[in-house]
Amino acid sequence: MRRALISDIHGNLEALEAVLAHIETQSVEEIYCLGDIVGYGPNPRECIDRVTRCAVCLLGNHDQGALFDPEGFNAGAERAIFWTRKQLESGDPKGNERRWDFLGELPRVHREPGLMFVHGSARNPLNEYVFPEDIYNQRKMERIFSLVERYCFQGHTHIPGVFTEGLDFISPEECEFVYTLGDSKALVNVGSVGQPRNGDSRGSYVVLTDDPPAEGGDASASDGGQPGAVRVEFQRVEYNLEATAEKIYAIPDLDNFLGDRLRDGR
Repeated sequence: MRRALISDIHGNLEALEAVLAHIETQSVEEIYCLGDIVGYGPNPRECIDRVTRCAVCLLGNHDQGALFDPEGFNAGAERAIFWTRKQLESGDPKGNERRWDFLGELPRVHREPGLMFVHGSARNPLNEYVFPEDIYNQRKMERIFSLVERYCFQGHTHIPGVFTEGLDFISPEECEFVYTLGDSKALVNVGSVGQPRNGDSRGSYVVLTDDPPAEGGDASASDGGQPGAVRVEFQRVEYNLEATAEKIYAIPDLDNFLGDRLRDGR
C-alpha cells in the first residue's frame, strides 16, 4: 500500500495543488493530512475544500486556532488566524458552514497497527514540536518514544527527517530521500507542503509504502499485528511561490514576512 502524507499546508493553494498533482504520478492509493490546513496563507477556504477528499485528516494547532481563540501564537500568526476566521465567516454561507463542520470534526490522533499519525507529537498531538536538535534532549525523546508503539508520523515543525530510537536525526539528504524503517521505533517528520522551514523553498511531503508482513505475520487490526517493512520516500515539489507571495502582500492583515519567507524556505 502506498500513501501520501501531507502536512502544514497553511492556506498555500499553489503549493497544495502542485503537491496533489505530483501525488497523482506516484501510484498512491490514499492521502493522509496531518493538520494545519489553514493559517499564514491566503487561500484557507480553497485548501480546506481540497483536503476534504483525504482519507484521513487531523487537526492542527492553526486549525484549532481558527475554531477557537489562538493560544501561544506570535503576533503575525495571530493576525493571520483572525483574518482566516473572517474568510470562513463571510462570502459563502453554505460552503463556510461545511468547512467549519469539517474542521470541527477533525481528530487529533489516527492509529493503525504499529502506526501513529499526529500533528505535533505522540505526547502532545496538537502543539509539541519535535525538532532535530531534540536528539540532545534525552528525557524528552525517551518520553515521546515510550508513547509510540512502533512508528509515529508527525508534522508541525515543517522540517522533514527521521528520528531513530537511538537518538539520531536523519535528514532526507542524508538518506538520499528514501529511508526504510526497521524493527526499532522511529518518529518521522513529514515536512510542510505550504511553508517549508528547512532551507528549501519547494513543497515537501512523504510517500509511505507498507510492504506485506513477514511470512506468518498478520498486520490486521483485529489481532494487533504489526506492519511489514515500511519505506519512507521524501518528496520535494516546485510550485509558483511568487503567486502565493503576491497574494499575501495584497492582504493587509497578513504580514509581508509570510510571503518573504517562502522564497528561503524558512
